[in-house]
Amino acid sequence: MKYYTVIFLLFLGCSSDKQELTNIFRYNEHKNISSLDPAFSKDLADIWATNQLFNGLVEMDDSLNVKPSIAKNWVVSDSAKTYTFTLRHDVYFHNHGLFGEDSTRTVKASDFEYSFNRIKDKQIASPGSWVLNKVEDFYAVNDSIFEIKLTQPFPAFLGLLTMKYCSVVPKEIVEHYGTDFRAHPIGTGPFKFKRWEENLKLVFRKHTNYFEFDKQGKKLPYLEAIAITFLPDKQSEFLQFAQGNIDYVSGLDASYKDEILTANGTLRDNYANDVNMIRGPYLNTEYLAFYMDSDVAEIQSEYIRKAVNYGFDREKMMIYLRNGVGIPAHGGFIPKGLPGYSQKSGFNYQPEKAKELVEQFKTETGNRNPEITITTTSNYLSFCEYIQRELQKTGLLVSINVIPASSLKDSKANGKLDMFRASWVADYPDAENYLSLYYSKNFAPNGPNYTHYKNDQFDAWYEQAFTETNTLERERLYTKMDSLVMASAPVVPMFYDEVVRFTRKNISGLGINPINLLELKHVKKTN
Repeated sequence: MKYYTVIFLLFLGCSSDKQELTNIFRYNEHKNISSLDPAFSKDLADIWATNQLFNGLVEMDDSLNVKPSIAKNWVVSDSAKTYTFTLRHDVYFHNHGLFGEDSTRTVKASDFEYSFNRIKDKQIASPGSWVLNKVEDFYAVNDSIFEIKLTQPFPAFLGLLTMKYCSVVPKEIVEHYGTDFRAHPIGTGPFKFKRWEENLKLVFRKHTNYFEFDKQGKKLPYLEAIAITFLPDKQSEFLQFAQGNIDYVSGLDASYKDEILTANGTLRDNYANDVNMIRGPYLNTEYLAFYMDSDVAEIQSEYIRKAVNYGFDREKMMIYLRNGVGIPAHGGFIPKGLPGYSQKSGFNYQPEKAKELVEQFKTETGNRNPEITITTTSNYLSFCEYIQRELQKTGLLVSINVIPASSLKDSKANGKLDMFRASWVADYPDAENYLSLYYSKNFAPNGPNYTHYKNDQFDAWYEQAFTETNTLERERLYTKMDSLVMASAPVVPMFYDEVVRFTRKNISGLGINPINLLELKHVKKTN
């Protein structure tokens, strides 16, 4: 308790207002936070923090619909290549002395022009610069109108603009702090930066001049503050949650999954009275991948790749290893919950079929002891061991190689692994983002095609999808592309993840969304 008492005392200063103390939303970030500059919001931990501090032109609701934020409306013209945004007049930056006498000012279209140029600046080296790859030009028409011209139609573009990279930042503040803007952020969001002691705590306060209201006309946000701690492991984090010292835990870690959930995924009785569980689809596909340019015969064989897909029971795997949280991946690479997904695209459990395929490989190659090696990190060892046991019943020997996450990331990008475990979390909610992993011009290390899958028909459909403005037709095209990939089985989808959130009973309004964005402006906390 001492750790958290220090945070609140530092946060409150000399205040003795009990209401303020009880109206703090507390959570732990075990992965730490590297920057509060939205231009560097690459990891989920950073995105969660910067989402409280910054706004962009548009934002995503919990159903993945793009809706207005600082832009109150927009018009798409010029054969879907020009986007014209009209800005609100009541959006204020957080207070700072550098703004002059009023300590703040309203956002203008020129602020977006500056912010977008900053993302593109090679000296800044923002990992989000790719977001503007299809942008030909952008400029402030006047204080209220901001225009973006694309090089080609791109239906997913509005979704890209919801990413934190595209947040508006004030030039005078950024240029004053330089690279230290990461620790002195000034934005327009529902909360403003208060204090950051790296590796220890981070505190945000309510932005009292925030522009959004709820449906009853009450000013957002409801919370007075957010306090974030940085305990480095999930087990300690859960212990703090169980003791009531933090309000929220995200995800289901092996260290506590059996403590809080039954085998079928419901809350255990000793938590049911104090804890709420929220769960829903997460745009994350967990999978095994084959490197198609490997010179290993087993990897090159479609028989073996399909035998792996048929050879293990995904439903049992989810029950035994995830307490029923997660959706068995019987479809293709596009996860359930995203338009384009189809259960018909993938594989189900057919152990006899898997045995037949392995036997066909043995007969055609003369190799009576086929073997594959799966490279993984320690976090997913239990999944790989489950698959290993199941596949060995088919006559396929499976070895497992466990390496650090950093080594896996580098090796898969450089074609050093024949078979490896990976996951793909949507950068933006459009199936094109998943299918980009199979476009031949995206071969790793220069793109995300880690399998080096290549198919001319796929490439043609992928390029066609950019020009298809009819939403339903584009979704059908995505499904065809996904099915085509799975017909060659360069990957083994294991499961589509679910967002799982645990809160104390006195927390309401948190919601849930398929991109696992932490949205706190509607959250209420009662005594």
